[in-house]
Amino acid sequence: MKKALKPDTWVWVVIQNPGPNEQFLGQHYEDDNVSFIPTFFEKDDAQQCLVHMTTQKGDKYEIQAIFYKELAESAAKNGFMIFLLNADGEVLEKIKP
Repeated sequence: MKKALKPDTWVWVVIQNPGPNEQFLGQHYEDDNVSFIPTFFEKDDAQQCLVHMTTQKGDKYEIQAIFYKELAESAAKNGFMIFLLNADGEVLEKIKP
């Protein structure tokens, strides 16, 4: 069964350098030349998938929950798509906010 994404749905994202200068950990999908924010329905899935993501050496990363509406607004404002992923990094859905 596919979960529905509503504005008040909690989703999980990776935050780069949590604190005053934090930002979402974005990724680049070479096949489509698209920048996206990896997004998950479950915290454990995000944690498992983090090892497969491109990260910056020396930066800190933290899994945090956010309302889907807030994520979509930020992604749209910054030119990012949202990719819903599973724990293995497989794309479940591509969303252009």
